[in-house]
Amino acid sequence: MSKYIILRDSNQVAARDRGFAPSFPGIRTSRAAIEVPPDPSVEVTDLSVADAHEATRDPSIIAMARAMPTRLIAPSEAPASAAAGGPTWGVTRVGAVASPFTGAGVRALSLPIPFTPPLHAGAGVRVAVLDTGIDAGHPAFAGVNLIQQDFSGSGNGDGNGHGTHCAGTIFGRDVSGTRIGVAPGVTEALIGKVLGNDGSGSSEMLFDALKWASSMNAKVISMSLGFDFPGFAEQLVQQNNLPLRLATSIALEGYRMNLRVFDQLMGLMRALRDFHGGVVVVAASGNESERDSNPEFEVSASVPAAAEGVISVGALAENPAGLKVAPFSNTNPVLSAPGVGVVSAKVGGGLRTLNGTSMACPHVAGVAALWWQALASANIPLTNSAVEARLLASAIRDPFAPGTEAADRGQGLVQAPTAAMM
Repeated sequence: MSKYIILRDSNQVAARDRGFAPSFPGIRTSRAAIEVPPDPSVEVTDLSVADAHEATRDPSIIAMARAMPTRLIAPSEAPASAAAGGPTWGVTRVGAVASPFTGAGVRALSLPIPFTPPLHAGAGVRVAVLDTGIDAGHPAFAGVNLIQQDFSGSGNGDGNGHGTHCAGTIFGRDVSGTRIGVAPGVTEALIGKVLGNDGSGSSEMLFDALKWASSMNAKVISMSLGFDFPGFAEQLVQQNNLPLRLATSIALEGYRMNLRVFDQLMGLMRALRDFHGGVVVVAASGNESERDSNPEFEVSASVPAAAEGVISVGALAENPAGLKVAPFSNTNPVLSAPGVGVVSAKVGGGLRTLNGTSMACPHVAGVAALWWQALASANIPLTNSAVEARLLASAIRDPFAPGTEAADRGQGLVQAPTAAMM
C-alpha cells in the first residue's frame, strides 16, 4: 500500500451527477446558462497497486499521484548587511521605496456566479505564505492579522526561521529603522505551515494548504520550497527495501505525476478568476545550480516553480558591472529578484541576512500585492491574469551586467508599480 493524492473538482462532479448546474435563489439555471465555480478537492488515501490502476479509470478524478516528500529550498547565511537604518537593497531595487502603493486598501467580494467584483477600501491585499510558519510575536508583524494553519503536524510557530524571514520580506514593518517589507501595508496574511521545524514536509500538506489559501481568498501565494526527488528515492530504498534503480524510477514517476497534479490544481485555481479574481502563485526556482564551480553546472527550475501558471523566481546579486544571477539560482525563471544579502526578520527578534531563491521569491510576492492594489486604484477589472501581465510587462533588464542570459534572468527584474505606470 502507498499513500496517494487524488484531485477532483467537487462542483463539476456534483453538477454532472445531477445533470444540471446548481441553482441559486431567484435564478433559473441550466448547464448552458451558468458556470459552476471550481471547487478543488484534495484527498489522501492508501491504495494498492491494483487499486491505483483502477482509480485511473474513475472519470471524477482529474489527477492523482503518490505522495512524496517536500523540502525547504535551503538558504545560506550571509554576512550582515549594511542596510541598518534604511531600506534594504532588495526593497529599493524592486522599486517598492519609490512606489505610492503599499498593499493596503483592497478587498474583493466572492460571489457564486461569474462576476468581476467591485473593489473598495478595506482590508489590505491578503497574502499567503506556505513555509515553515512564522514568529507571530516579531515586531515586524505588529498590526498584521496572522491567520495560521498548521499542515505539518508540528504546531504553529516557526522553529526553523525560514518562513519568518520570507514573510518579513513580503509584508514586514520596519525593524529598528530598517525597512524590510516590500508591501508593509498588508494587514492580513495567511500563514500555512507546510514544512516542519526541520524544513521537511510532504506533497499532500502542500496541496491541502494551496486549497485552503485559495478558499480563504488569498490574492498572492508565496512558496519557497521544492519537491524532494532524491529524498523520495532514498525513502523508497530505506522503507520499502527497493533496489536503487527501481526506487529511482518510481520516484521519477511520482515526481512527474505530482507535477501533473500541481498543473491541474493550478488550472482550477486560475479558473476562479471569473468568480473572485483568482490568485497569483509565486515560487522559488531552486538553489541546485553550481555556476561558481563550473558555468555549465546549471539546473532548470524545479517543482512547484516549474508548474504551469506559477511565477518562478530566480535570485540576483549586486555587482559593480550590474546585477548578476546568483551562482546557485536555477535557470528558466519567469522573473528574477534580489536573492543575495537579503535582510529580513529573525525568529526571536532582530534581523538576519540570507542568500537564496527563497529570498528572491517573497520580493516578487510583495510586488504582486502592490500591483493588486495599484490596479484596484485605477478601477481596472481585477484578476490574477491582469496582475500577472503587469508583473511581466514592467520587468526591466537595464540593471543587468553585460552577457546575462535570458534563460537565467527570465523576463527581468521585477518592478513595483509607480503612478506613471497607471
